[in-house]
Amino acid sequence: LIAMLTAITFTACGGGGGGNGGGGGPSVSSPPQAHISYYDSTNGDLKYATNASGAWVITTADSAGWVGSDTSLAIDSTGKVHISYHDATNLDLKYATNASGVWVAVPVDSAGDVGWNTSLALDSSGKVHISYADATNIDLKYATNASGVWVAATVDSGGSVGYFSSLAIDSAGRVHISYHDGTNSDLKYATNASGVWVAVSVDSAGSVGWFTSLALDSSGKVHISHYDLTNFDVKYATNASGAWVAATVDSAGDVGLSTSLAIDSSGKAHISYYDFTNLDLKYATNALGVWATATVDSSGDVGYDPSLKVR
Repeated sequence: LIAMLTAITFTACGGGGGGNGGGGGPSVSSPPQAHISYYDSTNGDLKYATNASGAWVITTADSAGWVGSDTSLAIDSTGKVHISYHDATNLDLKYATNASGVWVAVPVDSAGDVGWNTSLALDSSGKVHISYADATNIDLKYATNASGVWVAATVDSGGSVGYFSSLAIDSAGRVHISYHDGTNSDLKYATNASGVWVAVSVDSAGSVGWFTSLALDSSGKVHISHYDLTNFDVKYATNASGAWVAATVDSAGDVGLSTSLAIDSSGKAHISYYDFTNLDLKYATNALGVWATATVDSSGDVGYDPSLKVR
């Protein structure tokens, strides 16, 4: 399994200037600030980079052992950083934050070899939610500090499950996770929206559900992009109609490794992904009502592990 080593997110800075009727001209917004968590494989450290000050600043967030792979990052409403990642020395799920003003890293789950393919999101209260794979039991796990202390739970233990997870939180604080079912080669989805965890197979047409990316629209409907290993295609699944519908997005060669999905304000999907046949970065969207694909970058071997956002 290929480790996901880097996470990137952006925060927008509000600008000053005159408002409506203020006579001072239009307001000006400063460019978005980038925040990146990543793995330093030379030193075995978790690192963090940002241009929030106007210049790139790189810091080591955790250097206690061999740490920092499979990172996922989110920014809270005060601009503080939250990162989940794997600790290869102790085989733990770890979490680091600079919320106190300095970097503090703590183990979240140490029950076996856990913390692979992490995906982190914050709820409206700034509480942390993390999905990840348990490599010892090959289960999907979930951890949160919503109660004030870290609590870890097994979400799905039905066979070999849990890798390539992607997590999102809806406006009611309910958790939504997509992931790969290695036993049945399915795309699976789990949620606690009913008050208990319910896991279902969303797509079982071949070996699907690799490199999942999940996003929610404004109505809380789920959208998932993923890789079809049987046909080497990009696929997409959604329950926007009230029932799960799966479709092939791109079948031109071996495409769909490392998908990243975002939903715009109109509920339309946008997917970036790697074209292994041509070694290109590709992009697909259904913004016009049908799926359209384009090659974004073909300058060499490009496009692996993309991260996409829309505004």
